[in-house]
Amino acid sequence: MPVLKMETRGDTLVVVLEGELDLRVADELRKKLEESLSDLPVRHLVVDLSRVCFVDSSGLGVLLGRYRRVAAAGGKVALTGAQPQVRRVLELSGLFRIMGEYPTPDKALEHIC
Repeated sequence: MPVLKMETRGDTLVVVLEGELDLRVADELRKKLEESLSDLPVRHLVVDLSRVCFVDSSGLGVLLGRYRRVAAAGGKVALTGAQPQVRRVLELSGLFRIMGEYPTPDKALEHIC
């Protein structure tokens, strides 16, 4: 499972992912994020990708779906720490045009809140 850690900081859910975000883990990741967004009193989402080595279209779909949910409720989503190969995929997909990009979760939290 790619989720290494989840924690709330104020009204923000910070999720640290690890490994590959691909078809093999997409459904389970989607379910875990949805449960957390539903169960916790959070408005924003920060996803730390510093330990992610690969993202495919199903992984992008999970991120985009959570963005839509959070944005529809008036929140913001930020991606942090993407390694060059992952960053390139995120850039080409256009996700950085709708989600903030920051070097660390702490920097993202400074700008989101």
